Amino acid sequence: MTDGAARLLRQLADGASSEDLARTDTGETDDEALRLALTIRRTLDAHTRREAELAALFDTASDLARLRDLDAVLRSIVHRARMLLRVDVSYLSLNDEDSDNTYMRVTDGSASALFQQVRLGMGEGLGGLVAQTVRPYATSNYPADDRFRHTGPIDRAVRDEGLIAILGVPLALGDRVIGVLYASDRRPRTFTPDEVALLSSLADHAAIAIDNARLIESSAVALDELGQANETIRAHHESLARAQDAHDRLAELVLGGADVQRVAEAVAAVLDGGIVVHDPEGAELACAGAEQVGCSPYALAASRASGRAVVDGDAWVCAVMAGPQLLGSITLTGRPGLGDADRRLFERAGLVTALLLLLRSSAAEAEDRVRGELLTDLLSAPERDPSALLERGRRLGLDLSEPHAVLLLHADGEAGLTRGRLASAATRYGVLAGVHADRVVVLTASDGPGDAARIVAGELTRRLGGPVTVGAAGPARGPAQIAEAHAEAARCLRALLVLGRQGAGADAADLGFIGLLLGDRANVPEFVRSTLGPVLDYDAERGTDLVNTLSAYFACNGSLTRAKDRLHVHVNTVSQRLERLSSLLGDDWQQPERALELQLALRLHRLA
Repeated sequence: MTDGAARLLRQLADGASSEDLARTDTGETDDEALRLALTIRRTLDAHTRREAELAALFDTASDLARLRDLDAVLRSIVHRARMLLRVDVSYLSLNDEDSDNTYMRVTDGSASALFQQVRLGMGEGLGGLVAQTVRPYATSNYPADDRFRHTGPIDRAVRDEGLIAILGVPLALGDRVIGVLYASDRRPRTFTPDEVALLSSLADHAAIAIDNARLIESSAVALDELGQANETIRAHHESLARAQDAHDRLAELVLGGADVQRVAEAVAAVLDGGIVVHDPEGAELACAGAEQVGCSPYALAASRASGRAVVDGDAWVCAVMAGPQLLGSITLTGRPGLGDADRRLFERAGLVTALLLLLRSSAAEAEDRVRGELLTDLLSAPERDPSALLERGRRLGLDLSEPHAVLLLHADGEAGLTRGRLASAATRYGVLAGVHADRVVVLTASDGPGDAARIVAGELTRRLGGPVTVGAAGPARGPAQIAEAHAEAARCLRALLVLGRQGAGADAADLGFIGLLLGDRANVPEFVRSTLGPVLDYDAERGTDLVNTLSAYFACNGSLTRAKDRLHVHVNTVSQRLERLSSLLGDDWQQPERALELQLALRLHRLA
């Protein structure tokens, strides 16, 4: 290790920032070490940011379990929203059902008294539109955005606070909106989908805090007014405590790195039923204490629209959401008579599952994006910087200098197979997979492209329930050969589709003389050997001339009489030789397609 590299490692260990690392004098020979150190620093910063987000969500969940002061919890949520999204101002408004408007309840970072007292009518401004439509809205420049109904009081308040970019998400209890949670900046800014999802999760916690506070208040009033209901209220409080405790336990599982199966098992144990978790397309992700059940699209749509768990026969279904994004669903079996408290607990389990799936999705998307970019650069510009492509592959654990087969996949859209579903299913079969030029491409470590194509086509056709056709080429080493193999695999796939061989997998060699015409690296001797090999070996070992007999037979259009004259032998001799050819080539050698391949191989053999 050089002195410069060691210096960089010491700085990383001391927590040096990217700017400090960039100012480090490592010498010209340690540029690569500096680049790697900066990459490590950025990765550590991203992990730190994600841990901060998870810690904030966990702290919010803990606050709900210890809920005593609603205002304190709401102030905490608004403050965390400001810190996590790194905005200038965050605030929360609640709906006033008597006057049909929404008013400011909590602010963080605000300096304008006018802004802190503003009221928005339903449909007015960004917040009024969020409260009216139950959908998140974001704008990078609110004063200039004509999507919203601007009013004088609202515009004056926003201008007095100096706000430009605003993001608002609804606070919803079921299908009822109770307010809006905002994040805003005093400069133009575009909010990302991850930021929208994060603010939506905080809004869900805020809605739960308000709901729990109202439940506790109503319970206290009931205790004062209805002495006879004391036992019922006590049981209600116990149910809430059980739900809060279960929510904390589930949150700890997620933050501890548990997978979907462990969370499903914990929810099944708490609710004393069976739990099945599905992805957005209905594929099963986990199952605990239940037989395999499907997810009804109607029940899922009803739960997604209402934000609550809904009955589906003898089961309950809850949509797993991250803001407006559907991440999947969770189904509870064995509890047809689910009480309100357990129903709320089941819905909270949906929130925890959403957090887990969101984390898993974010990690998968990040890795898929990096791999997809590498695949695109390999196939579209392999000559630009081959060494850099090889290095990027090594960072992902791929040695692109080793032999790889390139597979192109096609699914029949009429069978309901989308490109996204096909690409997702294909990732398990290769070291690199993605979509390029509207085709699903898989790069697999194999020196037998034909075999790999047949295996992938067969397994995906069975798994997805529709024909998956796979064209293959290779083996290829290095970016240039991989790009050439991709082009050849595309031609092979087109040939399979034209020949009507949907659901099959093959490379150019498997297509016989058609593959010979398709391949950029056509191997004529190999084609001749694979077609005429047994006859050539027989002639060489025994000094016969069956190759010439075969040529004469084809030249005479299968006439034994004309063939015997051409060969100057008796007709019985011709018959005996043809019987020998059948034993060497198989009984189907005179079938049209096989005969065409044999004639082409004979011509190429004579030319050689």
